[in-house]
Order: sequence, then structure tokens, then C-alpha cells
Amino acid sequence: MSPSASWKFAPLGKPYVPSPNIRKLEGVVFDVDGTLCLPQNYMFAEMRAALGIPKSVDILEHIYSLPTPEAQTTAMEKIRSIERRAMEHQKPQPGLVELMAYLSSKNIRKGICTRNFDTPVHNLLTKFLAGHEFAPIVTRDFRPPKPDPAGILHIARSWGLVRRSTGEAGVPADETREKERVKRGDVEKTNGDGLLAKTEEGEEVADASQLIMVGDSIDDMTAGRRAGAKTVLLVNDVNRDLINHEYTDMAINRLDELIDILENGRL
Repeated sequence: MSPSASWKFAPLGKPYVPSPNIRKLEGVVFDVDGTLCLPQNYMFAEMRAALGIPKSVDILEHIYSLPTPEAQTTAMEKIRSIERRAMEHQKPQPGLVELMAYLSSKNIRKGICTRNFDTPVHNLLTKFLAGHEFAPIVTRDFRPPKPDPAGILHIARSWGLVRRSTGEAGVPADETREKERVKRGDVEKTNGDGLLAKTEEGEEVADASQLIMVGDSIDDMTAGRRAGAKTVLLVNDVNRDLINHEYTDMAINRLDELIDILENGRL
């Protein structure tokens, strides 16, 4: 049983009534490729071929590990070029517009946390979701990327979602304090190259426990779970093994399946 299985979100179809095992949904965070648009998995093979790395090597970790800024810039431009070509062929996920219209009707905030760079993201939003607000949009310019939870926690902080720290590493509500701690090395290492600031017991830190992370990869499920959010897997032909993963709270086949789930408090 997943750690988040002991509580559910209140149904959006009824007035919210506080309860020990019921939480109010404050926002939904979405991945992009394979989530808001149909998967373009061929890109990853092209990227690895361009970089000369095997499938077992994470693309972004490889680029960040290159010895010089010039080498990193050159490698990053190679994968951006592939993404620019692919974005011309983006197709929306079934149920995309219906789900976003529903969330807007319920005043549920929407954010994005992706390992893409910003151009394909804005291309998709302009083509298929004009008039729908997504803020903040966390792209690969934010480090560390998923599966680190930092991006989701920063979204939670931007929405004013905080809790009292028990002394663990996290994202302080005070952004200036966070930067000061990171600058002086008062941090704890997370997976990959992630660093979360050490926090003092009782201080306010970002809280993602009233959020849902919707994605199609193990990075999405891992980042969501580590951030403390509920996770929803959008199933496709290559990720079915994640349906029963310990980090997956619920799996759906279409985005608009979430409407009934949220309306009736099934997550």
C-alpha cells in the first residue's frame, strides 16, 4: 500500500468538508511529452544517437556531466534541434481539452513540470490549449530535473502551499533563505545532482500533499511521490509495467477519465 493511500481528495462535485482523511485539491501538475501530447518516444533514441550514449545513460545527466560549459551547450543544442523538429508533429492527448476545461470550471490551478525545454512546451499550449493558464511552467532550465522532487515543490511554494518542517531537507517557503543556504552549502544531496536545503524544525516549507502529479514515466511517478503529491499514470504501450508500481497511486488510459475521478473523490 502506498504511503498516500490512507487519505483521499475531497470530491470536487460536492462542497468541501474538512476531515482527517480528506484533503482539498489545490492544483494539478502535468508532464508534457506523453502526457499533454501523444508520446514522441522516437526522440530519445535520436538524442542518444546524437550524443553517442547508450539507452542506460540518462540524457540530461550525461550533458550536465560534460567537462566544459561549451561541451554542455553544444550537446544541449543537439537535443533541442531534435525537439524542435518533433514539436511540429505534436498531437494532443485524447481528452486533453475536456480535462482542462473541467479543471478551470472548478478553479483548480494547473502547472507543468517537464524535462523538455520551453519552446516545445509553449508550442503545444499555443496550438491546443489557447486560453488555458499554466503557471508556473518548470522546464529543464530548472535544476535538478525530475525524478528529483524539487520542481514540484517549487510549484507548491509558488502557490503558497506550505507546512511546518520537522527538520528534514526541503524547499523553504522563504526563497531568499533557500538561496542563502544553498550558496553556503547547507544542503542535503538527493538522487542525481539534486540538492535540497536543510530546514529548521517549525519553519515553513513547501508542501505538495494537496497536489496531483500526472505523467507517463517513472521519473514523473518518482518525483510526485518524493514531493508528497498523489500520482496519476497516463498509460501507453511502453509504460504498462508502471501501473502497479509502488509510486503510482492511480492509472488512467485517457486524460478525461480524471474528470469522474476528481468529481467523485476517487483519488
